Amino acid sequence: MASLPTPPAQPDDTPEAYVGLDERDAEQVARSRGWTTVRSLPPGAIITMEYVAGRINFEVDDHTVTRCWVG
Repeated sequence: MASLPTPPAQPDDTPEAYVGLDERDAEQVARSRGWTTVRSLPPGAIITMEYVAGRINFEVDDHTVTRCWVG
């Protein structure tokens, strides 16, 4: 049996720390911490739930991050 591939490492970060930040500031901080993909979504957006290593997601309402999760 072939071994399972090791997923790429992602930043050691706390998603909750982005809540309350301005959308632009949050994106700059995330990229400076090593996130390769930063995705901003409006509240209630319909999205697929696939996990993407190196991606951080922001739910943004009125230019403010209200929720944040990895993948």
